[in-house]
Amino acid sequence: MDKGAGAADTDDGTETPRLPMLLEAVLSVGTDLELRTTLQHIVDSATELTGARYGALGVVDPERHRLTDLFTSGMTDAERQRIGRLPDGRTGLIGALLQDPRPLRLDDLTADPRSSGVPEGHPEMRDFLGVPIRVHTQVFGNLYLTGKRAGGFTEEDLALLRVLASQAGIAIGNARLYETSRQRERWIEGAAAVTTALLTGATAENALTTVAEQARILADASAGVVLQPTEEGGMEIVAASTTDDPGDLVGTAIAPGSPVLVQLLGGEPVFVEDSATDPRMTTHVRSRFGPSMMLPLQSGGKLIGTLALPRRRGGPPYSAVDKLLASQFASQAALALVLADARHDRERLAVFEDRDRIARDLHDLVVQRLFATEMMLESTRRRAAGSSDESALLGRAVDELDSTIQEVRTTIFALQQPPADAPTSFRGRVLRETGGAAALLGFQPSVHFSGAVDTLVDEATADKLLAVLRGALAAAHRRTGVGAITVEVSAGDGGARLRVEDDGTPPTVVTWP
Repeated sequence: MDKGAGAADTDDGTETPRLPMLLEAVLSVGTDLELRTTLQHIVDSATELTGARYGALGVVDPERHRLTDLFTSGMTDAERQRIGRLPDGRTGLIGALLQDPRPLRLDDLTADPRSSGVPEGHPEMRDFLGVPIRVHTQVFGNLYLTGKRAGGFTEEDLALLRVLASQAGIAIGNARLYETSRQRERWIEGAAAVTTALLTGATAENALTTVAEQARILADASAGVVLQPTEEGGMEIVAASTTDDPGDLVGTAIAPGSPVLVQLLGGEPVFVEDSATDPRMTTHVRSRFGPSMMLPLQSGGKLIGTLALPRRRGGPPYSAVDKLLASQFASQAALALVLADARHDRERLAVFEDRDRIARDLHDLVVQRLFATEMMLESTRRRAAGSSDESALLGRAVDELDSTIQEVRTTIFALQQPPADAPTSFRGRVLRETGGAAALLGFQPSVHFSGAVDTLVDEATADKLLAVLRGALAAAHRRTGVGAITVEVSAGDGGARLRVEDDGTPPTVVTWP
C-alpha cells in the first residue's frame, strides 16, 4: 500500500494505518455530549491523526470575530501558563484564518508574510496546518496544528483533517444543542423557583433579592442586582447578590439622563462588553466588572425595575443564547413580581376589611352597650344621692365606663389605620408613638383624645407635641415601679394640649404647653 495514501510515520520509523485512525477519530469525537469534553477530544484526535506535536482548537465569537477560548494538545500546563492570554485573533495566521476561513498548509510559517511571530513562551513552530470547523454554515472555530513528527504536513494530512473537521462540526452541533437544552432547562427551573418563592409570601425586599440571586447563579455572573426608578428620574440598586458582601452595591444610583438609563427606561436591554471601560457606565462600582447584561423588568408595558448581571473583569462575554435566556427569565421574573405585589395587595385588603368589620362591631355593639350601661348607672347614682358612699361608688363606676368607652374608641381608630404604613393623621402618629413605647415599657399606655385633634392641630404644633410625648414616655421608662401611663390629647379654641401621667411613686405628670 502506498505510504502517502494510507499510512503515517511515527517517531520510531514504523508506519501506522491512517484510515482506521480516521474512522476511530470520527467515531470518538461524537461519543460525548458535553461541549468542552468534545472540543478537547477533537484537538487530541487531530494531533494524533496527523502526527503533529502540538495542536489547538480556537473557538470563534462570530459577533466579535475573535477567539473566546482555546483548547490545546501536546502542551503542558506550565507551557500554557507561560504563553499567557489568548491571541486576539486580529493578527498573524490565526487572524488570517478568522478573516478568510479556508484550509491553510505551510511548510515554513516564518516565511509567510501573514505570520506575526511565535508568542513568547510558545514551543518553536515551523510547519503549519489550519482548517476551519463549521457548524451548519457558520464557522465555530479553527483547528491549528504544528510540529509534524516526520517531515512536513502533506496534502493527505490536510484531506484527513478536513474530514475530521467536517465530522467535528456535526459533533459540536449536537453538543451545543444538548448544552443549550440543559441551559434552557436550568433557566426554566430557576424562573419557576423564583415564581414559587414570590407567590408564597416573600416580602418586597426578599422578593427582589431572590430574583437577583437566582439570576446571578444561572448566568454565572459575579453579581446580580435589581435597580428601581427613583423620584429624580434615575435608577438605584435596591437589592444585590454577590459571592461576597453586597453592601457596597446597594444604594448605588445611575444619574438621570445617562445613555444606559435612556435605553432601559425605553424598555430595551443593554449589553456591555466591558463595564470598566464602556463610557456609558457611570457608577463608581463599574471598575470591578467586565461583560454585563442590563435587562428591563417590565410587565404590561410598565417598567418596574432593571435586572443587571455583570461578570468579573476579564470574564467570558455573554453569548447570544445567554442573552436570550436571561431576557426570558427577566420577563418571567417581572410577571412574578407583579403577581406577588397583587397578592400582597389582596392580603392587605382582606386585613383592612376584617379590621373594618371589627371596628364596626365594636362601635355598633360594644360602645353602645357600654354607653347604655353608663346612662343607667348615672340614673341610679342620681336616685341614690342620699347615700354618699353608694353615690361615690356609682360615680367611680361611671368614670370607669367613660374611660373604657374612650379606650374602645381609640382602639377602633387604630384598627382603621394601615397596619404597615406610617400614619399620616395626627391621631395616628400619637398612637404610633405610644404603640412603639409599649414594646419597651412592657404595657400599652392608655390614650384619650378630646376634640377634633386631626383638624385643629397643625403640622408644627403636632411635631412639638409628639416630641414632648416621646420624652415623657422615655422618662417613664427610666423610672422604676411604673405600671400604667395615661396619655390625654385635646384640641379646642385654646390650641392643643397634652397630659401624660404615670402611676409611679410618687406619680409623675407632664403637661404641654
